[in-house]
Amino acid sequence: MSVTAVASTTHEEIVRVEDASIGLVGYIAIHSTLLGPAAGGLRMRPYASEDEALTDVKRLSEGMTYKNAAAGLPLGGGKAVIIGDPTAQKSPELLRAFARAINTLDGRYITAEDMGMTPADMALLAEETSCVAGLPDGEFASGDPSPVTARGIFNAICTTQAHKHGSRDLTGLTVSVQGLGHVGWYLCQFLSEAGAKLVVTDIDAARVEKAVAEFDARPVGLEEIYGVQADIFAPCAIGGILNAQTIPQLKASIVAGGANNQLATPADGAALHDRGILYAPDFVANGGGIINVATEILKISDRAGFVAEKLAALDATLATILNQARVENTSPDAVAIATVQARMAREAA
Repeated sequence: MSVTAVASTTHEEIVRVEDASIGLVGYIAIHSTLLGPAAGGLRMRPYASEDEALTDVKRLSEGMTYKNAAAGLPLGGGKAVIIGDPTAQKSPELLRAFARAINTLDGRYITAEDMGMTPADMALLAEETSCVAGLPDGEFASGDPSPVTARGIFNAICTTQAHKHGSRDLTGLTVSVQGLGHVGWYLCQFLSEAGAKLVVTDIDAARVEKAVAEFDARPVGLEEIYGVQADIFAPCAIGGILNAQTIPQLKASIVAGGANNQLATPADGAALHDRGILYAPDFVANGGGIINVATEILKISDRAGFVAEKLAALDATLATILNQARVENTSPDAVAIATVQARMAREAA
């Protein structure tokens, strides 16, 4: 196996991981350790190219820096990706090899579950490295972070709805949900229980059928989701979906979801603002998962109390960001980035 450095002017460290004998190619990116060791999940996807994977891991790791800072956690930002189809190419040998690559970073990066991974996969990684969280069992095991991530997103939807329309009540509102993975599914449960009507899409037709049966959701095609008549659009799949092509299609007045790096470019945050669409910055809205994982990294005994306290603080941070954006008549995304950068500067001083 080879672990080789990738030159970067934006990140503290990026490495490329390869083991041709088992079909492993991936990247680990450490964006910042200013506030603590870089924490962020391991994602496995069938990227079209190595350039696409590298771009994704760089954007995701930067997002984790902001996410951890917004959540008030003593952690920096990092991320890891493996190129491949997790349903067909993931193996114990591949995961153990990647864990050994993580060990070469001497504790500067701590991984956890992300897209294409499970708590059982984290247990396999733990056979080779201590720099892993999200384990299914153990004294401080935090397990699947998805329910907590979804709870934080639900809170963000309610807070953004209250800011835009004066009420947190979602009864009778239509929410279009893009992506029915672990997080998207739990979010649909919360939304359905709150009385919202659901419009859903996913690359997996079976998940869509299940959502139709369980939540009385209305299914639409992958590209149709952007133009759906809805009150709220909740992206819970891949990043970069808010762009020059999709933003003009949106009929929702609010965007608040779980996907990372929803904005393709910073200009897209301004484009949403110009259209009068209120955007809940993704790294604030979806911070619940890393809060849950942090209980394991930080060895917090009262996990439930810690999570509840941090989720409430994160929701208050979002409300402050939205209020400041209104006063400044600017995109909440720009305010959110400035807010976490100021917090990082204070903590580092």
